[in-house]
Amino acid sequence: MPSRTAVVGSAVGLHARPATIIAEAAARYPETITLRTRDKGPVDAASALLIMTLGADQGATVTVESENAEAVEAIAALIESDLDAPEGAA
Repeated sequence: MPSRTAVVGSAVGLHARPATIIAEAAARYPETITLRTRDKGPVDAASALLIMTLGADQGATVTVESENAEAVEAIAALIESDLDAPEGAA
């Protein structure tokens, strides 16, 4: 199964806003995408509430897994982004 480890880029970790953005993106794929940290998970990436249960702070590593390699890359890229940056910020 394709997987990739990503480092959380959002300054405040995977709280409500980043988790919602990730969950909405994951829900666009028909395959199940899971996230896990060293000590928690796996959780369904299509659920913002479950993502928040990981308690992943900035700099934490999160493993993304799915049968869909494209989905793994897309969700990992979101996790590595600063999803709390103001819109239009570089």
